[in-house]
Amino acid sequence: MSERDYRSTVFLPKTDFPMKAGLPQKEPGILARWQEQDLYGQLRDARRGREKFILHDGPPYANGDMHIGHALNHILKDMVVRTQSLLGKDAPYVPGWDCHGLPIEWKVEEQYRKKKLDKDQVDPVEFRAECRAYAQQWVDKQREQLKRLGINGDWDNPYLTMDFQAEATIVTELLKFAETGQLYRGAKPVMWSPVEKTALAEAEVEYEDITSTQIDVAFEVIDAPECTELVGAKAVIWTTTPWTIPANQGIAYGAPIDYLLISVPGRDDRYIVSEPLVDAFLKRIGAEGFKMEMYVKGPLLEGATARHPMHALGGFFAKPRPFLNGSDFVTTESGTGLVHMAPDHGEDDFLLCKKHGIDPVFAVEGDGKYKPEWLWLGGQGSVINPKFNAPDGPICSDLRESGGLLSASADYKHSYPHSWRSKAKVIYRCTPQWFVPMDRESDALVRSDERYALLDEVMPPTLRQVAKDAIADTRFVPEKGRNRIGAMVEGRPDWVLSRQRAWGVPITLFVDRKTGVYLADPAVNARIIAGVLAGGVDAWSDARAQEYLGADYKAEDYERVADILDVWFDSGSTHAFVLESGRWPDLQRPEGYTGPPADLYLEGSDQHRGWFQSSLLESCATRGHAPYKAVLTHGFTMDQKGMKMSKSLGNTIDPIKVMETNGADIIRLWALSVDYTEDHRIGDEILKGVADQYRKLRNTFRYLLGALDSFDESERLAVDEMPELERYALHRLWQLDGDLRVAVAEFDFNTYVRRLSEFCNEDLSAFFFDIRKDSLYCDAATDPKRRAYRTVLDLLFHALVRYAAPVLVFTAEEVWQARYPDQGSVHVLEWPELPVFTDEGLAGKWEELRALRAQVLEAIEPLRREKVLGSGLEANVTVPESAPEADLAELFITAKVTRAQGEGVTVTRSDNHKCGRCWRLLPEVKEDGDLCDRCDDVVEGPDAAA
Repeated sequence: MSERDYRSTVFLPKTDFPMKAGLPQKEPGILARWQEQDLYGQLRDARRGREKFILHDGPPYANGDMHIGHALNHILKDMVVRTQSLLGKDAPYVPGWDCHGLPIEWKVEEQYRKKKLDKDQVDPVEFRAECRAYAQQWVDKQREQLKRLGINGDWDNPYLTMDFQAEATIVTELLKFAETGQLYRGAKPVMWSPVEKTALAEAEVEYEDITSTQIDVAFEVIDAPECTELVGAKAVIWTTTPWTIPANQGIAYGAPIDYLLISVPGRDDRYIVSEPLVDAFLKRIGAEGFKMEMYVKGPLLEGATARHPMHALGGFFAKPRPFLNGSDFVTTESGTGLVHMAPDHGEDDFLLCKKHGIDPVFAVEGDGKYKPEWLWLGGQGSVINPKFNAPDGPICSDLRESGGLLSASADYKHSYPHSWRSKAKVIYRCTPQWFVPMDRESDALVRSDERYALLDEVMPPTLRQVAKDAIADTRFVPEKGRNRIGAMVEGRPDWVLSRQRAWGVPITLFVDRKTGVYLADPAVNARIIAGVLAGGVDAWSDARAQEYLGADYKAEDYERVADILDVWFDSGSTHAFVLESGRWPDLQRPEGYTGPPADLYLEGSDQHRGWFQSSLLESCATRGHAPYKAVLTHGFTMDQKGMKMSKSLGNTIDPIKVMETNGADIIRLWALSVDYTEDHRIGDEILKGVADQYRKLRNTFRYLLGALDSFDESERLAVDEMPELERYALHRLWQLDGDLRVAVAEFDFNTYVRRLSEFCNEDLSAFFFDIRKDSLYCDAATDPKRRAYRTVLDLLFHALVRYAAPVLVFTAEEVWQARYPDQGSVHVLEWPELPVFTDEGLAGKWEELRALRAQVLEAIEPLRREKVLGSGLEANVTVPESAPEADLAELFITAKVTRAQGEGVTVTRSDNHKCGRCWRLLPEVKEDGDLCDRCDDVVEGPDAAA
């Protein structure tokens, strides 16, 4: 008689949820459905009135396609917002863009250059309109790319710094500084880009290694009241910026330094050089040996003067150059121990010369050329051109001819500042600029903390102090961010606000032509703000000057400032526009709230010197506290070998292409799996590993959906009615829930994803699911064990789909819709409500059983490889007598388990026959293919599977 086929009597999982994800094809459809259903609006309605969590989006720059750094950054932000929403908070997300500034202006200028046109000849209003259109083009493009990542936000109403209301808010914030006396105009050296013709902030500068010309130049001493023997000697300076010699106005020495007066064989001159640097100097000038004429202690140079090598030109160059005590910065680390002072081109130079009444001469113009009337090299340059500074260039040639050049070689390698936009070298250049003082005591400054109230009445604080206090009150993730931004604020110079460009928010000030004092009239300022609100930045014009000044002032008496604001001031003011203006009601704090408006700022670690800091300073100066309660920073994405990504190296990963081939959920899973607090890696092999991790998570959901087919509430059992294994599974779920809550609170998404994956793979797939599949498939539908299992599966489903939703936004929606097609989106749901179940004693027992199970499976595996066993179901296992009590055969999925003395595990093949339905080898089965007692009851019973 042939064996009967019992497959139709087995309760196999049933689901239409596919194993193959097909994310690139499915995700756009899910996105379209979310947009059609206004998922973001649904979520706002569902959370209205709840505790708020405000993440303020730092504005990416509206220039170029989304790159992998954009993707990581916005996925992290989305994860924060979604997990806070999952916890039941009202967590809106308004994306934004930085739209002003040099990169956009530079791109528009390039378009003019291609047409052989000079941008300066174009009407500024027309030029700004082109910049605005260029920015809008990239806002629209980046918006679609970021939406494709599954980022849920108010995409139809983002904030743009070029919005008229935003521009008016930025002007309002600037005028708060002006009205409280926290602005000044001064001439001091700032980072200047001759290519872009504007001042730059430190955050706009990057450092690259270059090779420069180094020169030794002799200045003849003409007076030395403390040591007359030095008269006629040559004081030697060393520099790697030959172009600054035409602006020299003095020589700095160090009082603690020992100098030598030496003569060199074959040369008529005597030289003054610091003792530790004599040998290096002789090597540079090609001399061997020297004769020491005398020791010269630093103080002996006090009051001495020398003449410039080009003194024969007369005028500026004929004036004697004083020796100045520069002990604060003159060292013997390199050079000669004497430093030439050009107050136009160095901060130390400027401050030391200013102390002695020596003013800058502004010899170098904005394009990097000497002004036409300058006696030496007038109209020539650019000063950043290596050929101009080369040993055979005009500077060195003229110095050589004058007898002042002792050495020149184009071989000095060092780090040098460059504009991060144009990539061109920058210079220090003294120009009149607008500054925010960091160390000026001001009664206008306040600190929100009451502990400072009495102190501030006695001694008004400075902006630096207020900012440092705010840093101390801010949470930093990771904590090292506190020291990073703290050190930057501690050491930063005054904030340079002005830029000499066209595309940006203007510095809307009128300056009295007689006194040089800017006008701080609230009525005038109100008219300016209203004008910008109505017409944007174009409203700031000469034609409307009298309108703004009103009847109390005459336009001809005032200079209308033509500079624009540093774009970091723009972005540093976004908290005022986005979080406080009322434009986005969902972002508003309750009336009367006075603390930081944002719970969190989240950007890359480079923003400690950028947006985090400009926002901090702007808010501290106007509100007395930081605009954020917490700051989270992430590292940078490297290739899979740990190298910086570069188009020239061909190692970039384009997130748009990854989405086209793998889907957005794969990028999201990668971004949330790495340790984002450090620099991290991505590459094809890494993405393959992520795809495998995704596949395992997807299969967990597929199993749950199949195993819960036709689940009915009538099946549900109470926890106290369940077997130990189910209660242990609930204990593990409760532990997972706690771990995930902690991870959310700590923004530890690497741990969040890792724990979720480990639970699905190790606790469920490899353990709980594996053990209970026999009960699921073969027990009667009414069997309490099966009902308990399906009850727990239902709890697992509702928990896991919620836990996964912030990570795998598309897949979680697909999973939810597969089971509940008519119950809305998974993303409106809140954190799962679990039965409060924890039992450490039970858990300890089952951890011991899991360890024993691992030993048994390890012992079975060699026999399977050797074909002694077809599967563990054919194994008889012997375990130690001390093993905890349980149905060990069910636990190990074996035929039989016997307890015996000893510590080891032994495995043999069972002699029993195999049940034709459940495939277990049991004593009651008389022949292979017959049914065991359980299966016989189910097949013949009233609730047998159809």
